[in-house]
Amino acid sequence: MKTTALFVQIAAIGIIGAITAGTATAADPAKINWSKIPATSVPLFYPGQSSYEWVRSDAHKNAAKEVKRGDACASCHDEEGAEKDLGNKLVQAGPLEPMPVKGKSGYKDLKVQAAYDTKNAYLRFQWKTDNAYPGTEHQYLRFDGHEWKVWGYPKLDKIVQDGHMIGIYEDRMSVMIDDGKVPGFAQQGCWLSCHDGQRDMPKLFTKEEVAANTLLTAIKKSDVRKYLPETRTDPLDWKTGKSVEDIAKIKAAGGFVDLIQWRAHRSNPVGMADDGYVLEWRLGDAGNDMFSGNADKATHAPKFMWDAKKVGYKSITAEQLHKGDHFLIREQNAVPFDPNAGWKEGDMIPDYIVSREDAKGSAADNNAIASWKDGIWTVVMIRPLGLTNSDDKALKAGGVYNVGFAAHDDNITTRGHHVSFVKTLGLGAAKGTKVDINAVKLP
Repeated sequence: MKTTALFVQIAAIGIIGAITAGTATAADPAKINWSKIPATSVPLFYPGQSSYEWVRSDAHKNAAKEVKRGDACASCHDEEGAEKDLGNKLVQAGPLEPMPVKGKSGYKDLKVQAAYDTKNAYLRFQWKTDNAYPGTEHQYLRFDGHEWKVWGYPKLDKIVQDGHMIGIYEDRMSVMIDDGKVPGFAQQGCWLSCHDGQRDMPKLFTKEEVAANTLLTAIKKSDVRKYLPETRTDPLDWKTGKSVEDIAKIKAAGGFVDLIQWRAHRSNPVGMADDGYVLEWRLGDAGNDMFSGNADKATHAPKFMWDAKKVGYKSITAEQLHKGDHFLIREQNAVPFDPNAGWKEGDMIPDYIVSREDAKGSAADNNAIASWKDGIWTVVMIRPLGLTNSDDKALKAGGVYNVGFAAHDDNITTRGHHVSFVKTLGLGAAKGTKVDINAVKLP
């Protein structure tokens, strides 16, 4: 049995105090009696390459017409166990999975609980991991005797599947939120954001295609990621795109989905969940995230290393993976990198550094606490109510929202997650209002 050291870290750096300071009406999330809060079981399944384009194609047999006219995915997949059957089928080699991951589960049961007070909404998630350890590792910078190179890639990458590299990627818990202003999200959820052309999807973008794309050039992006169909002149073709001015109007009208991501390596150590949104791309909120790259752009060497005086080592080796938490936290255990510290082949330093102090603006809205025990992650996201930022969905008491959930597990990213069909979340929704998950008002 192993429990991550996160709760100890939270106490040490005063995260709970930061959440509750200055207000007697905000709950201490570590002390909420979750046994009194109803739990909802939300099925998550492996989706393979079932993109927005695919679900509208003839390959989506007997359903393409229904999807095109705006029917909900769950209106067809409504029988008990549908998600489990889908996931167990799609995780195997087939038309929607050209590169299956050995041992990958097709289904997960996500336990969801929700509460709120006058300051925050609290979303608690629990799920069982495929591995017998928490996925807190992320990619590293490894010294090969001459230079520092990225080491460790997600399991969908060919270099891992071919056996030339170890699979490393952090576990994640994600929530998409729509307040009813995104056409089609209430019916088809996150499938609106998953498209051909994206990483690990069919018809993968090329550098030449991205460089020739007017929209991606205008927003200074070098690849294709999640986006909403409303931002394209042809919703079935990522290569088209509306003007930056037209997209700004969609955003101003609230036509984007909020995206909150708890990351086991890049936000977990400082008790946060990052804050972003999906519109013409998967974008971060204004300000600074709690994580940033640790590699010097010119030399590729690390910018920071562990403070050996505090943690007892300046780097680790592959043999130490999954034996403790290996977070590099700028204000706690990091010092500037010393190129003359006697580096040896195989020495590894995290490729990302995290910092609560550096997290600023709208990007730093969300807090989180988490623990892993007996194969189960327990994550509590803390989202302030009534946010007025232009890149946030403002949650409020009595509101009802369309939500989609996703869990990344087993050293994987992009489409290798487990996802839900769209659900509804109420924050103390009025009696008689039908919602899948209704948050309880805390005393």
